[in-house]
Amino acid sequence: MRRAARRVRRTAAVLAVLATGAVILAALNSGTRHGHLDPRSADPSGSRAVAELLKDRGVTTRVVTTAREAAAATGPRTTLLVTDPDRLGATQRSVIRSAIDLSGGRTVLLAPGDHSLSELSPGVRTAGDAPDDVLAPRCDLPAATSAGRAATGGNLRYTTALPGTEAETGTGPGVTACYPSSGRPTLLVLPTSTTGGDTVLLGSETILLNESLAEEGNASLALQLLGSRPDLVWYMPSLADSDPSAGSGEADKSLFELVPAGWSWALLQLFVAAVLAALWRARRLGPLVTEKLPVAIRASETTEGRARLYRKAGARDRASTVLRAATRERLAALVGVPPAQTHDPAALVPAVSARLTGEPRDVTALLFGTAPSDDAALVALADHLDALEREVRTS
Repeated sequence: MRRAARRVRRTAAVLAVLATGAVILAALNSGTRHGHLDPRSADPSGSRAVAELLKDRGVTTRVVTTAREAAAATGPRTTLLVTDPDRLGATQRSVIRSAIDLSGGRTVLLAPGDHSLSELSPGVRTAGDAPDDVLAPRCDLPAATSAGRAATGGNLRYTTALPGTEAETGTGPGVTACYPSSGRPTLLVLPTSTTGGDTVLLGSETILLNESLAEEGNASLALQLLGSRPDLVWYMPSLADSDPSAGSGEADKSLFELVPAGWSWALLQLFVAAVLAALWRARRLGPLVTEKLPVAIRASETTEGRARLYRKAGARDRASTVLRAATRERLAALVGVPPAQTHDPAALVPAVSARLTGEPRDVTALLFGTAPSDDAALVALADHLDALEREVRTS
C-alpha cells in the first residue's frame, strides 16, 4: 500500500509540474498573439510584418478600437485603416463617414460589403466574388503599376454608379479602378469632398497578412496604400462598436477556433505528456509471475491476530456470527443438507438433531442464537459448538 501511494504521489507531482509549465508557457505566448489583422501579431493571420516595414519607412502606426478614437486621430497627414467595416454599428459608421469627409487624409476600407458601403461610400456596391486570387493592376494608379500583380482577388469586387462613371468598370472623373476580375475592380480609389483626401476600397485583406506579404507584389501595394501619409491609424472595431445585426462570422466559429493559439499548444503538450506518463507507469501486459513472500506467516498466527482485533474492538457479535456460520457449513456437509439451505434453521436444525444421541440440547439457540453478552459467554459458545460438531461426526 505504501509503495502504491508513493507511486500515485510521484505521478501526481509530475503531472502538476507539467500542467504548471504548460500554463506558464501559454501565458508567455499569449502576450504576443493578438489576433487576425492585428499589427502587433506575428501569427500567419496577423499584420505585424507590414507594420514593421512601415515603421522602417518612418510611418507611425497607432491601434485604436473605437470609432471616436479613430475619428479623433484622423487628419490630412493620416491614413485611417478600417479592418472590418461591416462590423460597425450605425453610430460608428456615421462617425467614420464624418471623418472621411472632413479629415482630408486617406481612408482604407478592407473588404467592405453592402452593409457598410451604403453609408461609408454611397454609390458603390459589391459585384459578387472575384474568382481569381492574384490579379494584374490594369490601371494607371502609381501604387498599383509599381507593385504589379497582387493578391487583391478571392473576395469582393465592386461596381459604382457615381456621376460620370461607368458602372461596369467604375472608371470616371477622380475614380480609379484597379485589379479587375471579370471586368469588375477589386480595388477602388474614390475622391472625398475635402481636397487631398481619398477613400480606398480593397476587396481582399490578403495583402496585409504576414503569411502572404512576401508573395507577388503584395508588400509593395500594401506599403504604398498605407504609407502615403506619415501617420497610420489602425482601427480594429471592438465588441462595443459592433452592430448586433451584422454577422461578423464569430458565431460560426467552433470552440477550438475560439481557443487562443498559446493555450492550444499548451493543452496539446499536456495531453502528450499525460499519454507518455500513462505508458511509463501503466501495468505491463503478460503472463502472471509468482512472487515469493518475504515472510511466511502460519495460518494460526493469522487467526490469533484476527481474534485479538475482535477482542480489542469488543466485537463479540461479529466473532459469534463467524463461529456459528463456519459450524453450520461444516455440519450441513456432514448431515447432507444442500448448500443453499445451510443457513436455514428449518432445514439444518432437524437434520442435526437427528444425529444427536446424548442429552437433549437447544440446537436452534446454539446455531442461530443471539450474540454473547461477555467474553466468557463467547468462549462457552465456542466450546459448545466444538462439542456439537464432534458429536455429529462420531454419531
